[in-house]
Amino acid sequence: MSNWYSIIIGILILGLIITFHEFGHFIVAKINRINVTEFMVGMGPVLFEKKKNGTRYTLRLIPFGGACIMQGNEAIPGMEEGEERSLPEEGSFLSKNVWQRIAVIFAGPFFNFILAFIISVIVLGFAGVDKPVLSAILKDLPAESAGLKAGDEVISINGKRMYLSGDITLYMHDYVPGTEVDLVVKRDGEELSFHITPEYSEEYQKYMLGISWGAYREKMGPLGTMKYSFIEVGYWIRLTIKSLGMLFTGKASVNDLSGPVGIVDIVDDTVEAAKEDGAFYVFLNVMNLVILLSANVGIMNLLPIPALDGGKLLFLFIEAVRGKPIDKKKEGYVHLAGVIFLLLLMVFIVFNDFRKMIFGV
Repeated sequence: MSNWYSIIIGILILGLIITFHEFGHFIVAKINRINVTEFMVGMGPVLFEKKKNGTRYTLRLIPFGGACIMQGNEAIPGMEEGEERSLPEEGSFLSKNVWQRIAVIFAGPFFNFILAFIISVIVLGFAGVDKPVLSAILKDLPAESAGLKAGDEVISINGKRMYLSGDITLYMHDYVPGTEVDLVVKRDGEELSFHITPEYSEEYQKYMLGISWGAYREKMGPLGTMKYSFIEVGYWIRLTIKSLGMLFTGKASVNDLSGPVGIVDIVDDTVEAAKEDGAFYVFLNVMNLVILLSANVGIMNLLPIPALDGGKLLFLFIEAVRGKPIDKKKEGYVHLAGVIFLLLLMVFIVFNDFRKMIFGV
């Protein structure tokens, strides 16, 4: 069972990510002079509300969820394809051109990437960059006999540039047994090339080069921190896309998905693992989790699934290509089906999270 402080941290993390996502929709809607009727943080009964410049700001009881509700951002009931439609009201979502509407919808996921970048700057500024430097060479494995040494910085693997230690993990995950791996490393300012074929280790039950990494961090100046923060966000985006690919190819299953309960459990594991090193390291590890989750939410929302931002963007791009919108009633039915699907999926994921938390499987 998760500790109470992990539950609070998990709620704060999810609240931050969702609020930042909705703020993206909100700010771009305001820039395009779209009337935002309500900016909602949380769901359920209202705990606090304030109205300003025509927008109702509400904080609600259930800390999961949120919304930026815009005037006219809904299907028009009863309208059929080809039926004459009245002009949308001034300031409504539908009164704006298709590219303005695309910008508003895309802003939500994009702001998740901005949040991930901001947190990356904080983490890398304090902790430094986890460069792909080898921390140890394991005995009796190919890397040792090839001459690799702890402290070598991996520049590339099979021609693929390595910027972070995670890049090595991501690249070697797809290693094909029996194939040679070409490594270029930097040692004392000199670049050296190694050609190594991983061997199967009975001890670790997998093919291995015999190297370990991820224990080295290098502090950078402001420009270096900014540069590597972009790289860090790109890494988590690629990892999310790769995980989705594994889901669709059967290498992972829906049992591997986590919802709010599972995220709280992950937060608890993260806090407990870093607690011995002190509050500062707990903070850094939790912030790393925010980077991952925010990038994850951004990518997931861009999937072309009805009811998600990606599904809405798909309809808007179709409108941009054909020069006229798809029948709003039909689009509404598609998004309704998407909502039902997502609700059922969420129920399954929450049930699965509790099962894994209680039974550990």
